[in-house]
Amino acid sequence: MAAMNSSDRRLLDEPVDHFADHQRQHRSGRAGWLRAAVLGANDGIVSLASLLVGVAASSATRPALLVAGVAGMSAGALSMAVGEFVSVGSQRDAEIAERAMEEKHQAEHPEFEFEELVRIYEGRGVERALAEGVAAQLMARDPIGSHLRDELGLTDASAARPGQAAGVSAASFLLGSSGPVVATILAGRSIRLAMIAVVALVMLAVSGALGAAAGGASRSRAAFRVMIGGGLAMAAAAGIGRIAGSAIT
Repeated sequence: MAAMNSSDRRLLDEPVDHFADHQRQHRSGRAGWLRAAVLGANDGIVSLASLLVGVAASSATRPALLVAGVAGMSAGALSMAVGEFVSVGSQRDAEIAERAMEEKHQAEHPEFEFEELVRIYEGRGVERALAEGVAAQLMARDPIGSHLRDELGLTDASAARPGQAAGVSAASFLLGSSGPVVATILAGRSIRLAMIAVVALVMLAVSGALGAAAGGASRSRAAFRVMIGGGLAMAAAAGIGRIAGSAIT
């Protein structure tokens, strides 16, 4: 074992609360709601901006644009909430089924389940005797949880939460989609299309950077990625809107 340096030694001498603070520095527990928030916000910005850019490119009036914007915001937020609830709910159902199966296996074959946990630890480099001791202690304290965590990778931090995902996704969609709608209200006819696109790109950059910061990733890379994707979507929508407007009128 490598020698403990002075910094590590000071950490171990700190009160137990220090370890809780250290754990809070990790961001894996945010994965569920963070994914829903980033997805909702980006979808709101790109969807509404693309919709409004496409309609604006067809030479539609401001009232028509606002009706399209409000309808898009409402439909999009509801769609995101339902979609997240259903998809994350399916994931939650699978987790519940896995727990029920594990409980059944442990009730019917406790020796096999113990050996399974031992071999998992052996596979990670723990010696047989120590692996048996660890498995015995963990199964005595929390037999189901130890298997869900070490055999299947399921933890409380990563557990699916359908209600949380639906609420966060819908709220972030409304927040993200409000920017293009406000730009539509404030911008004059001659600069409306460009203003919607600029506001959307700035919001995408901010959204990508904030999401990356919350997850501990590169902010510039995330901002650039979402800006490129959003720009391509708006350009395609503008072209389709212009073609459709010419064909219909």
